[in-house]
Amino acid sequence: MAKRDYYEVLGVDKSASADEIKKAYRKMAIKYHPDKNPGDKEAEEKFKEAAEAYDVLSNPEKRQRYDQFGHAGFGGAGASGTGGFSAGGFSMEDIFSQFGDIFGGRFGGFGSFGGFGGSSRGGRSARVQRGSDIRIRVKLSLKEIVKGVEKTIKINKYVPCPDCNGRGAKSEADIKNCEHCHGTGVVTQVVQTMFGQMQSQTTCPKCNGAGKVIVTPCAKCSGSGLIKAQQEISFKIPAGVADGMQLTVKGKGNAARNGGVNGDLLVVIEEEPDKELQRDGNDLVYSLFISVPDAILGTTAEIPSVDGKLRIKLDPGTQSGKILRLRGKGIPDVNGYGVGDMLVYVQVWIPKNLSSQEKEALEKMRGSKSFDPKPSSDDKNFFDRIKRMFS
Repeated sequence: MAKRDYYEVLGVDKSASADEIKKAYRKMAIKYHPDKNPGDKEAEEKFKEAAEAYDVLSNPEKRQRYDQFGHAGFGGAGASGTGGFSAGGFSMEDIFSQFGDIFGGRFGGFGSFGGFGGSSRGGRSARVQRGSDIRIRVKLSLKEIVKGVEKTIKINKYVPCPDCNGRGAKSEADIKNCEHCHGTGVVTQVVQTMFGQMQSQTTCPKCNGAGKVIVTPCAKCSGSGLIKAQQEISFKIPAGVADGMQLTVKGKGNAARNGGVNGDLLVVIEEEPDKELQRDGNDLVYSLFISVPDAILGTTAEIPSVDGKLRIKLDPGTQSGKILRLRGKGIPDVNGYGVGDMLVYVQVWIPKNLSSQEKEALEKMRGSKSFDPKPSSDDKNFFDRIKRMFS
């Protein structure tokens, strides 16, 4: 199922200001919050959808990329043919991290946050750690961009320690609840203010929010639960990507401590220049040089494409500068909006060095009426536009 437009999700125009987007998200977050809609799966999905939309539209860089490429600018999550990429690597932990900015301080008054593993009225569960992301650059040929491609790479990354299965401890018995936070991962402080008692929570300094402490660390990983190892990763890149575009492969980054959530693999596209074809958006451009006799008499010519050679016909009297458009021979749009064209720029090659016989033959043609410059109506209109530009 395709994702909805982020502006539509929040109910704002594409020209909406940052304050308007923030206000719209606050309204949606309150309306669909799980604690206000217990057991309502539809409200839960709308809550997540609104949070993901705000995550993109509230960030100027992400918003610019979204306005230019749509969901495909983040890998086209939810659309077909994206090979498992997702928009921005957004998680429920990210949703709750936004509330300090939207509602001011800690987002209180709604209790347990449903089944998302966030805060609760009686306390809070241990903080889930997330592994760091890994960014790589992948070079693609023009053919790979046009067709789409599956890549397999080897990278060094943090993976769960094989000796302790990522626990960081010698055995399960060596992992105990943190006595400082009683296994919650947070400590609570009550402060008396002019408005009454105010309660705040901070990450436990003893266990760093894990809620657990290791008594006897694993010898191989020294208690981190992670080691550095080479891993082979395969992923698909959709057709139509552009130079500088970043795609996200979910969960293929570094592993996290204490069995947390893996980071993501961020794939930055680097487009290799083609020797014969140039890219202009989703169009491909080729310069075709022909001789004077071929321009006068007409001819057929072979031109390169990503699928091999194409044969085209040039009519007699073809002028230098003529553009031939081959429909559908360009690059597929990354959002699935059709395919670009191939533009063939015809240029007549004028030789500089001629033999005496060639010069004699041309001298005979110099006075012929057929060789007098007679611009067509299209040519006249073109020259008139040029004159108006500089007048």
